[in-house]
Amino acid sequence: LESLFFEFDLIANKMGVYKLSTVGDCYIASTGVPYPQDDHAIVLTQFAECCRQKANELFVTLSPKLNTCDLGIRIGIHSGPVTAGVLRGDKARFDFFGDTINTAQRIESTGKPNSVHLSSETAQLIEQAGKGSWLLPRKDAVKAKGKEELK
Repeated sequence: LESLFFEFDLIANKMGVYKLSTVGDCYIASTGVPYPQDDHAIVLTQFAECCRQKANELFVTLSPKLNTCDLGIRIGIHSGPVTAGVLRGDKARFDFFGDTINTAQRIESTGKPNSVHLSSETAQLIEQAGKGSWLLPRKDAVKAKGKEELK
């Protein structure tokens, strides 16, 4: 994971994406925070696709030593408001909270490996930006815990 997240950090820095944290094998990033960004959906979707491609390259490179060729990542993206705050304690840290974070996580966790999954809200922003050709509608709706069906 260290090699993978290092590569994601390089991509994030290059594209102006804010890395919030890593939790286990989850890399959490955002655009449009702390300053609103009209093209946040475009930038984060491009970032996600770059990360997906880099992960595939890295899995092939590491496969002779670690047998990673069959691995794939899932990415979930949702657009909406977040609440930010500092968690106190021995290791104080900045974090995001709210339904937008939960929705992105549920989209990711129900997604297919080696894919970037967008919420309908994010997909709508992608279409409005004239990038509808990037979208491939999901064939089935997903029942996500605490949410209506997601497409």
